[in-house]
Amino acid sequence: KDRRYRKAAILNATLSIAVPFMAGIGVGLLTHGPLAPRIDRTIYTLFCGVALAITAVPILGRICREYGLNRTPIGVVAITSAAVNDVAGWLILAGISALALATLGDGFFASRIAALAALALALRFLAVPLVDRMMAFWRTDLARGHIPHPFLAITIATAFACALATEAIGIFAIFGGFALGLVYHRHPQFVALWRGTIGQFVLVFFLPIFFTLTGLRTDIWGLGAADLPWLALILSASILAKVLPCYLAGRLSGFSKPESWLLGALMNTRALMELIVLNIAYDLGFLPQKMFTMLVLMAVVTTMMTGPLLRLILPRMGHPLPGPGAAREA
Repeated sequence: KDRRYRKAAILNATLSIAVPFMAGIGVGLLTHGPLAPRIDRTIYTLFCGVALAITAVPILGRICREYGLNRTPIGVVAITSAAVNDVAGWLILAGISALALATLGDGFFASRIAALAALALALRFLAVPLVDRMMAFWRTDLARGHIPHPFLAITIATAFACALATEAIGIFAIFGGFALGLVYHRHPQFVALWRGTIGQFVLVFFLPIFFTLTGLRTDIWGLGAADLPWLALILSASILAKVLPCYLAGRLSGFSKPESWLLGALMNTRALMELIVLNIAYDLGFLPQKMFTMLVLMAVVTTMMTGPLLRLILPRMGHPLPGPGAAREA
């Protein structure tokens, strides 16, 4: 069964990335003329592709926990597929950001690729052994549920250094923190402590600021009647290109029809990850105001529709529904 579920996760992850990405490119090509005529068409369409291909792992994991799906086969496949989707999305986004900031000179672009490769090698052969040694040195403190202050200071300083490095390379500061997170993620005990301390502070203090910034950039009233068909196109393409391929992946993997629809509904959740992608594209100047607003609305709609879809599908699977409080939290 484990082999079957691994194959299902790989197939679902592949289809949930490739099909929406191609659909997003199609949307970008159709909307470039009327919505983004002064923006480079290639970069614009690539950003549209990433925007439609994204699945948000954190909110998906929380929804699975609240609905009791995190230990079910379909829930495990969905979370695993979303994790692969997340990593692939970051890598694709990094490549597009580097391409967007590159000059027309081949030598300059090659130098950025070389710098990125050097950073990756430094993280693999310098950061990984250093982190392993720090984990071993402070093993007792970590076992007691405490991150030593020197360890915490080194981690935060290194995160800022990686962010500055990727910003200097030209692929946006957030990728440096993401890359360092992959180095630390090999140590679950530290990850759990980090989420319970620094992670909680980030959620309470910085996350509302990020959402406020996104809200200030979202001009819903700036959309006119002529923009509504484009909004309908974006919503339709984003939903169908996620749900239908994931349903197909579920059926090919031997899941029932309700389970396959459930898989598609879960993978259609975009949430915070989508907003990060949109803000990066907007800051780089490759996403105009109206398209930014439409894609934000798409992220909100596709995330909010997950709960009602689950409450419609789960009874057909014989799976119990959570209480009203859990549904609201999810």
